Amino acid sequence: MNSLPTGTVTLLFTDIEGSTKLLQQLGERYARILAAHHEILRACFEKHHGRIVDTQGDSFFVCFARAMDAVNAAVDAQRALHTHAWDENIRVRVRMGLHTGEPTRAEDKYVGLDVHRAARIGAAGYGGQILLSETTHALVKNALPQDVTARDLGEHRLKDLRAPKRLYQLVIPELLSDFPPLKTLDARPNNLPAQLSSFVGRERELDELASLLRTTRLLTLSGAGGAGKTRLSIQLAEKMLDAFPDGVWFIELARVSDAALIPQTIATALGVRDEAGNLAQTLTNYLERKTLLLVFDNCEHLIDAAAQHAENFLRAAPNLKIVATSREALNLAGEHIFHVPSLPLPDTKRSLSPDELSQSDAARLFTERATAANNHFRVTEQNAPLIAQICRRLDGIPLALELAAARVTTLSVEQIAARLDDVFRLLTGGSRTAMPRQQTLAAAIEWSYNLLSNPERALLSRLSVFAGGWTLDAAEQICAGDGIAQLDILDLLTQLVNKSLVIAENNDGATRYRFLETIRQFARYCLYKAEAVELVSDRHLEFFGAFAETARAQLRGPAQIRWLERLDAEHDNLRAALLWALADNPTRSAQALRLTGALWMYWDTRGYFQEGLNWSERALAASAVENSARVQTLIGAGGAISRLGNLAQTTAYGEQARALARNIGDPRGEAEATMYLGFIHLLTGDTARADEWLNQAFVLYQAVGDADDLGRAQGPFAQRALMQGDYARAAELYKSSLTLFRQVGDVREIAGALNNLAGVVHTQGDFANARAYAQEALEMYTALSDKHGIATAQRELGSLACAQGNFLYAQPQLETSRALFEEMGDRLCALETDLELLALLTRATQNVQAAALGARVLQAAHVLQWASGIHLANHVLARLALAEGKIQNARDFLRAAFTQAPTAPDVPTTLALFDTAAQLATRQNEFARAAKLLGAAQAQREKFGVPRPPIESAAAENLRATLRAALEENFSSLWEQGYAWTMDEARKFALEM
Repeated sequence: MNSLPTGTVTLLFTDIEGSTKLLQQLGERYARILAAHHEILRACFEKHHGRIVDTQGDSFFVCFARAMDAVNAAVDAQRALHTHAWDENIRVRVRMGLHTGEPTRAEDKYVGLDVHRAARIGAAGYGGQILLSETTHALVKNALPQDVTARDLGEHRLKDLRAPKRLYQLVIPELLSDFPPLKTLDARPNNLPAQLSSFVGRERELDELASLLRTTRLLTLSGAGGAGKTRLSIQLAEKMLDAFPDGVWFIELARVSDAALIPQTIATALGVRDEAGNLAQTLTNYLERKTLLLVFDNCEHLIDAAAQHAENFLRAAPNLKIVATSREALNLAGEHIFHVPSLPLPDTKRSLSPDELSQSDAARLFTERATAANNHFRVTEQNAPLIAQICRRLDGIPLALELAAARVTTLSVEQIAARLDDVFRLLTGGSRTAMPRQQTLAAAIEWSYNLLSNPERALLSRLSVFAGGWTLDAAEQICAGDGIAQLDILDLLTQLVNKSLVIAENNDGATRYRFLETIRQFARYCLYKAEAVELVSDRHLEFFGAFAETARAQLRGPAQIRWLERLDAEHDNLRAALLWALADNPTRSAQALRLTGALWMYWDTRGYFQEGLNWSERALAASAVENSARVQTLIGAGGAISRLGNLAQTTAYGEQARALARNIGDPRGEAEATMYLGFIHLLTGDTARADEWLNQAFVLYQAVGDADDLGRAQGPFAQRALMQGDYARAAELYKSSLTLFRQVGDVREIAGALNNLAGVVHTQGDFANARAYAQEALEMYTALSDKHGIATAQRELGSLACAQGNFLYAQPQLETSRALFEEMGDRLCALETDLELLALLTRATQNVQAAALGARVLQAAHVLQWASGIHLANHVLARLALAEGKIQNARDFLRAAFTQAPTAPDVPTTLALFDTAAQLATRQNEFARAAKLLGAAQAQREKFGVPRPPIESAAAENLRATLRAALEENFSSLWEQGYAWTMDEARKFALEM
């Protein structure tokens, strides 16, 4: 990090005058000119001990520990630029501004008013001109370079600064010294209010507004209270000063309570006297000959009168333009409405460094205001995430951020973040000179609330029941009644949008509404005050219970993608409904089961396993109701807990669900629970019980007769066939289920069947079709935004690439898959992916990493009681031990793997075990044993149709050649002995090592 000086420093800002025009003139040649400019300036700064703080495009921000160093650097730079041999007809003119102060250092930058003062001084000048603040001049006036003098330019009002500042210009004999009047607020007549603090961000908005103002005559800035409309309008007016020779005039209407006083307020600002007895007409006559800009600030409480005056003035004065700030539009012909957004927010999904945090305007504003309030305040690695959280919780509303930042005098960032649930109590104590409605956030919002009609107020408060937004249909169903007709909801909601209290967002033709969080909290307070919380919350619960049930049915058909998106949009509302259902009132607890029973499929698709389990367990504990919703909740809880790695508890949930479904006569629920039990027994290696449960489930599903259910029922049977080595049967079942899923349009199950089919044909050596199936599955999962499915398909693609020796492609696929499973908390699938990574590391001879991972995987498989995992991990560890010459360890791992195999037959791994056993026997010079084991392996591969992966074929051929050379003519007979064995005979022989 560049270590910047602290204490009193001199700041220098430079940029090229007319750089945009120069770029247009020179085209590609501009890059060479800019590079020469940079080289000249950098050399001068370095010569005089300057530190470059920042550089953007053609501008430099440099600091100096001594004011004389800064002056000498600026003078040398102007002389060097003047004497440089530029291209013909090219003149590069650079303006420079210097100011000495004590800016606050924040990491590798400076912040504070002194920085803005230096920047404004630089921006006030012209190319070739060096301007000094009075502070800098006082330090250098008696030690200026030879022949250089300082010219007093008098006092000037600079943008963003409160009081006029005296400025000086350095006069260098051989350089231009006469320039036009400085580009300060004094250059054009105006009454723009002086600002007490810097203006942060909004660069894009200012550029857009300036462009709009060139083509429109009435520009209205609308937005919620505290959004910064007034400050933005002043900044825009300052930016546009040069475009209005008759001035820019700020008309503050917030303090005007009577519409009849508007003409006098305007006249006072303009300095116009009423000499004809009709002030409005006098103003019209005055304005019709002027080219000026009027800023009507805070029109909302006088909206009709303000609109009428604006229309009259614009009709009479062709060169007049008006910028208005209002929480709602003036609704005049030709009006352009610009909705002032909140400040851009930092990313809260990951931990941000202080530098990354500063990229957000919201965080920059908070940081600058906090530093101004407490000069000991610093952004650190520890508090940066909390600042990001504060900015997001406060919606990037400038007023809210400023009020929160002011609290750093008495509270830490951690305390501020913790108190945001009581935001209106926290955000008080604004500037004493501000309007009362700007001194607290609550007052700013209450200002708008008091201008609403009674029905608008009632709807605003009722809408606070929503979390994360709402649709018109939801608002009509939940908020109508008790004085608000359902047919009136749309008009009332439109009024709240127009008055900047509700945000309407259109996405793919559908409109969704939301509050800023601060306004939602205010509206919630109003709902409590109206004693209507229970009534509206009950309606909200009923609405979203029905919504969840409809969604669950739709998740098994062709509308799956659209309904997943709808569930995503309403997830916060569903959580709010669950919270309300699980509150102290026991009469609502059955509604919680209704929701959890309907939502488990959504939670599973999105990978919200822990959240789904938490809600399900709370709902099961809260209600004793025995119905189909409870059955579904038990099944969902069992599925979630299996993903999280507790297979024993999964069985308990499945058994409860099956018993309850049978008792209440729920055949589909009984079939689902029974099938799930069978699948879990497959995972734990209890194949006898698995066969029993699966057969029972299939009979139950046939009775239900639903194509989608029958397709799901075939999956575990296919898995069982795989474990028995019957790949043809497994492929047949997966293809049959695929056909059924395509009939009903169940996209998620289609993708699952394709991915499973990919695994089968991969094992059979059909890599081309395997990749095609897995890639199609991945595309479908991606369309669904199904994180779990995406991870599963990526694992299959990685495994395929690994088997073919393409480690560069395989490793990132597997690591991404592993990370997704870990993120979702799916311990079992993460462990399966670890096994694939373990195979990759072993095949790539990364033995150290493989050994460490293998030990962790074996331990985790034992903890989960996952039989196949134990079997696979032991085999890979045997191969590693053999590669490192640890013969006894290799033998022990092989024995453990062969011992595990009968209870969880994994044919490909068992066949690979014979190859490894043959390698071990060869290392011990037991060539006859090795030849028999190779023969046995070949026979079983042919029987099951499982060829060796290409990556392992060469090693097998080399081993065979070694044995032929050692055994000569005996090799064939020994090999044929092993070839004649059954799987059990071959396994028994291997265990005799």
